[in-house]
Amino acid sequence: MLSRLSRMPRSRALAACAVPVVALVAVAGFAPLPFAIAQPGTTTDVLGEDKGREVITVTGAPVRDTSGQLRMTTILATGPGTDVGLGDVADAWFRTDRAVLPHDSVYPPGKSDAEIEKRNLGQMKESQDAAALAALNLLELDPAKVKVELHLADVGGPSAGLLFALGVVDKLDGDGDGGDLTGGKVVAGTGTIAPDGKVGAVGGVSLKTQAAARDGATVFLVPKDECSDAQAELPDGMRLVPVSALSDAVDSLRDLGQGRESKVPSC
Repeated sequence: MLSRLSRMPRSRALAACAVPVVALVAVAGFAPLPFAIAQPGTTTDVLGEDKGREVITVTGAPVRDTSGQLRMTTILATGPGTDVGLGDVADAWFRTDRAVLPHDSVYPPGKSDAEIEKRNLGQMKESQDAAALAALNLLELDPAKVKVELHLADVGGPSAGLLFALGVVDKLDGDGDGGDLTGGKVVAGTGTIAPDGKVGAVGGVSLKTQAAARDGATVFLVPKDECSDAQAELPDGMRLVPVSALSDAVDSLRDLGQGRESKVPSC
């Protein structure tokens, strides 16, 4: 083949070499790629209702009326069985409201759609249980006497844990001085939670800040290790507050609500 091409005119040789390249590009354009496309998803005020039910219900202790909002945030990704092509990736790559993610970083490999949904719902239930314990531990309330029920339909995964815990704290104790933990503002955020109050990373934070801004938030609580990710495409007027534990988030919101902004850390 090399000797034959060497006897061709240069233009014909280039054309002959280009044919398989064009064919490969054409095939790649139609073949599914191992990626998922994500975009800003819905947000929900955990101090309010979801489909006619209170998101947070507490029994065994007095519950206070709240103002302001604590909005948990989500991303919306293409489904685990959705084919993502080269055109989809190219379009998303140049948009600030889209992210191209490795498929296996979003969905565990080798699992059916039903298995993935079951896993995500299980993670949500574990997150809710951990959030309730973290909030009650922070407030030094006995989980055997104070019961917390959390309800949020059609959302899976563990990333709402921090906001669930903050919602429980606000309903039971507010800012600790008779006011709202939110200071009457729209606060959003994301982060996993452990029963001891430790906050963990979640991913997709740059998309979640966009969802938060769209729905009126001006403060966004972000796991400390994801500060740099959250700063990418940060909406104008959005304040990032890094947290490593539930107590960090509570302290920062109390300081913001009472005008002690200089004490509040920033990314």
